[in-house]
Amino acid sequence: MDAQGFPRQFARTRRFSLGIPRRFTVSPDGQRVLFVRSDAGDDPVSRLWLYEDGSERILAGPEGAGDVPEAERIRRERARETSQGVVAYATDLDALVVAYALGGELWTVRTDGDGSEATPRRIPTAGPVVDPRPSPDGTLVAYVTGGALRTVRTDGTGDRPLAVPENADVTYGLADHVAAESLDRMRGYWWSPGSEALLVARVDTSMVQRWYIGDPAYPGNAPRSFPYPAAGTANAQTTMHVVRVDGERVAVRMPVEADAELHAQDRWTDGAFEYLVTAWWDSMGPAMNVQTRDQRTAYLMGIDPVTGETSLLHRQRDAAWLEFVPGAPTRTSTGSPVLAFVPPGSDVRGLRAARHGAVAPPGLNVREVLCTLGERVLFTASDEPTEVHVWSYEPDSGFVRLSEGPGVHTAAAGGDTVVLDSMTPDGHTVTVLRDGKSAGHIAVRAEEPLVTPRPVRLSLGERELRSLLFLPSWHEPGTGSLPVLLSPYAGPGIQLVVKARAWWTAVGQWWAEQGFAVLMTDGRGTPGRGVEWEKSIHGDQLTPVLEDQVDALHAAAAYCADLDLGRVAIRGWSFGGYLAAAAVLHRPDVFHAAVAGAAPTDLRLYDTHWKERYLGHPDALPENYERCSLVEHAHKLTRPLMLVHGMADDNVLPAHMLRFSAALLAAGRPHSVLPLPGASHLVTKEGVADTLLLLELDFLKKSLGC
Repeated sequence: MDAQGFPRQFARTRRFSLGIPRRFTVSPDGQRVLFVRSDAGDDPVSRLWLYEDGSERILAGPEGAGDVPEAERIRRERARETSQGVVAYATDLDALVVAYALGGELWTVRTDGDGSEATPRRIPTAGPVVDPRPSPDGTLVAYVTGGALRTVRTDGTGDRPLAVPENADVTYGLADHVAAESLDRMRGYWWSPGSEALLVARVDTSMVQRWYIGDPAYPGNAPRSFPYPAAGTANAQTTMHVVRVDGERVAVRMPVEADAELHAQDRWTDGAFEYLVTAWWDSMGPAMNVQTRDQRTAYLMGIDPVTGETSLLHRQRDAAWLEFVPGAPTRTSTGSPVLAFVPPGSDVRGLRAARHGAVAPPGLNVREVLCTLGERVLFTASDEPTEVHVWSYEPDSGFVRLSEGPGVHTAAAGGDTVVLDSMTPDGHTVTVLRDGKSAGHIAVRAEEPLVTPRPVRLSLGERELRSLLFLPSWHEPGTGSLPVLLSPYAGPGIQLVVKARAWWTAVGQWWAEQGFAVLMTDGRGTPGRGVEWEKSIHGDQLTPVLEDQVDALHAAAAYCADLDLGRVAIRGWSFGGYLAAAAVLHRPDVFHAAVAGAAPTDLRLYDTHWKERYLGHPDALPENYERCSLVEHAHKLTRPLMLVHGMADDNVLPAHMLRFSAALLAAGRPHSVLPLPGASHLVTKEGVADTLLLLELDFLKKSLGC
């Protein structure tokens, strides 16, 4: 096959993400479905679409879009957004008024009109707009500009400030770095159901150390300064406020510190509540979930919107760290708490609708709470780690699985309509269900990969490590040995080994077609296999993870005798890049070459919440960082290693690669360095993402003597 054809397609389609419908919103009556999607699999410009009466139509496009404001650029980077145009939107309660930002301008469009009523309308604002959200009654739109939270009427009048930052280090209504990058909280304000007030996060970064990123390719441009809370350093201070649309404001009384008698004690214990995990405002009032610095205790707090006083609704504790299920806790329309918890004697996260006393079936591992509709709860869960299914709970009907067939399924819902978004071994489909029956489909316009993934699904070794083995389509068993390429992520929060066709399975097959046997393994620390599995890396993010890759390799070779254990390479990005570099440092007896992309090599340089979760505070537990970081072990390198890093990466900063390379150089260890000017943590640009694959291929083939 043409070795260059697939890399070009991979880059042109931005990892086959273009043309895929996403960000679904179903109107409460179930009649309308909103989503964003580009027109084709190579079109990088997303538009806002409406599905109604079995057909799709464009509501809004990117016409007139200008430059993206810096705060919006950062938000998109945190969300790993790959497209342009209309990439996010928000609606009023009835999904009749839609607000979105284009090039810093505020636009609205209605979903119930035709002719001029359905024409997008630009609303004048006080400055470049970030995260606009209509009020539930559709009369106002709140937005953030210059760190200030403002509202404007949907007729374009009455623009006014509600919360203005006191200085340049303060913002209202935006998520800080830790919230967006490590807690998946992308927003910083929430409307009241009556549209008369908002619950607003105030973020002060004055105590956070500032870091700088410049582009060496353009020395005339000033470096960008930003607050980054590295492990062991000060976090941003987040406080909450109830702000009325008439300008009145009350501070929320935040809990200061967890009850010491109930809080887990260890060599490092910090019970100060420094993290706002999530917040919302429903018919029962505003609420927030806050977490301690050491991540062992969380309080779900109810908020009095008049006085700002808080009350404890629920307490969570864990001896290692608390892993939050997205969407939980939450409440049904009658105020019944919906809680994700680990039942006594269980190793998986269950779901409990407290008022009804309902608990999810034993062995069902809850992944996400999608929404509540009245007393109905929609959630995703697994009874086999390589599959994720959509489930529904109602008091009358109990727990019912809605998705069928192997795959990774998720959903959005409203009224009697469920939009089922399914990634399966055969591809990606979006099905509209009404009353549980198929009522149509929303088109997926992604390109079909030029290579068809054909993985062998395996459970390897004593730990039954879920793995995918890709072999060349042209290879006949017993006709010759194949060099082996491990291509894992193997870190927290991400699974590669699922029963679905994804961009990484297409990449795995492409590598196989170049003459490799490619192995992907999800080992200890990855999600989907229970609490003990995820927390087995507590205090050591390296040793068990690397052991699992080695064990999987040897078990795969026992399964397929054509794997040549004398020619083994490993490649990866982010945590996978870290693992690749660690593999050739610590196990040169097994691994003979590596490509490490965007690798966090000095773990003290990564952010507080993500790194302290696993390794603790570096001042109290320095041995954890010394064991797991790579810079201190640079002198051990004896195998070919290529380091790749985007020079504009503000997640894993280029300092990781530069410090590691300097340590290797000081130790006299030859290695290759490939800087990517202008590239961030997500590398998708044509001419970069495609060429990078080819350069990796050339490096590994030469290193293995292929």
